[in-house]
Amino acid sequence: MADKMTPAQRHYCMSRIGSKNTKPELIVRRFLHAHGLRYRLHVRRLPGTPDIVLSRYKTVILVNGCFWHGHNCSSYKLPHTRTEFWEAKINRNRDRDARKYLQLRTMNWHVIQIWECQLKPKVRQATLHALLRTLNQILLLNYGAKEYAPYRGDAIPVAAEDVSEYGIDANEKEFMH
Repeated sequence: MADKMTPAQRHYCMSRIGSKNTKPELIVRRFLHAHGLRYRLHVRRLPGTPDIVLSRYKTVILVNGCFWHGHNCSSYKLPHTRTEFWEAKINRNRDRDARKYLQLRTMNWHVIQIWECQLKPKVRQATLHALLRTLNQILLLNYGAKEYAPYRGDAIPVAAEDVSEYGIDANEKEFMH
């Protein structure tokens, strides 16, 4: 199957595809902001310049396009023209992604990867709410949930005074409980 565009036209079209501020990335960013989460974008000091960095959570979120990162889903189809070139390019992207993921994990960063197909309208809300749950779990993991031992003593501590101080008799006291 021949390409409908000339090589120059195809080159121009492919060069216009950006890697920052993509539609899937903007969807995730709007959701995080609407839920009160603040983040930094494209932090260069971290390996791979992650899309979204939540420093408080020590977490990075990578929003990947299914085609460019070779996701195994229905959105990823290898082009019919220059197949060898595209296969090699996507494999290099996959290798680079794996290296950057390992570097981030070695630096004790949590890495969340969201695929473009997970932000399609039918599954978007489920994906974003799962992201929120994951971030809450990471927060608890990082800072630890405090565990309180059950009270050990003869009497259960009471925050208010005993009702007998107010002249309430035993019958009324039982009615209150």
